[in-house]
Amino acid sequence: MAIVTLLTDSGESDHYVAAIKAKILSTNPGLTIVDISHKIAACDIAHGAFVLRSVFRDFPKGTVHLVAVDAAGNRGEAFMAIQLEDHFFVSVDNGLLGLVSDKPQQNLVELNAINAITTSFPEKDILAPAAARLASGVTISSLGKPLPFFKKMTDRHVKATKKQILGHVIRVDNFGNLITNIEKDVFETLSKGKAYMINFGGEKMRRIHNTYHQAEQGDCFLLFNSLGLLEIGIYKGNANELLGLSYDSPVNIIFEE
Repeated sequence: MAIVTLLTDSGESDHYVAAIKAKILSTNPGLTIVDISHKIAACDIAHGAFVLRSVFRDFPKGTVHLVAVDAAGNRGEAFMAIQLEDHFFVSVDNGLLGLVSDKPQQNLVELNAINAITTSFPEKDILAPAAARLASGVTISSLGKPLPFFKKMTDRHVKATKKQILGHVIRVDNFGNLITNIEKDVFETLSKGKAYMINFGGEKMRRIHNTYHQAEQGDCFLLFNSLGLLEIGIYKGNANELLGLSYDSPVNIIFEE
């Protein structure tokens, strides 16, 4: 079963997503299309990268991911197809895919380089046919000319020492929970045998929960979520609103000797 996933900032109130799917199915009606999300904030590269990074490895290797966030791109940004971690991606080289994985690409080609077309809807006219052909078994090298590299962007990194971990909120999810870039493995390595204090906003906590419902309704919780990232929330509430924290807010863990 060949799978094509879709991640766009097109929303759901217009014809755009349906037109992309129609183009894919017109190329090969036997393909399976899976929607990741179409509610990425318009042109929000960080949001799109977080969502894609969080889920693409859950799909079978060989899945083709059509990524159309800020798909019009900027002047000089090429359309590309890339093989990365045994998955395929078609997108514009706007930096989003550079935030998805630290691994080197296995193959990389520029799309629309030969007999180039000009279009105001590249998701449909350039990316969709390429995704459908890849999912149908066409080799990536046949889709365009080789590219030596693609754009990498610098993401927020955790600063960790024996005394503290300094991280940031990297996503406010649909529930208002605050997802940070503090990884469980890093915390467990540094916290062995030590007491700790977690500071965020004006709050200080000494406990990390295992499940959401270990907190009482309206109380703050901290846990490592299914992505292995520290998450802050208000049980049955909205931490984004009630704590006044948002994207890029600092979260500090101090270890006591």
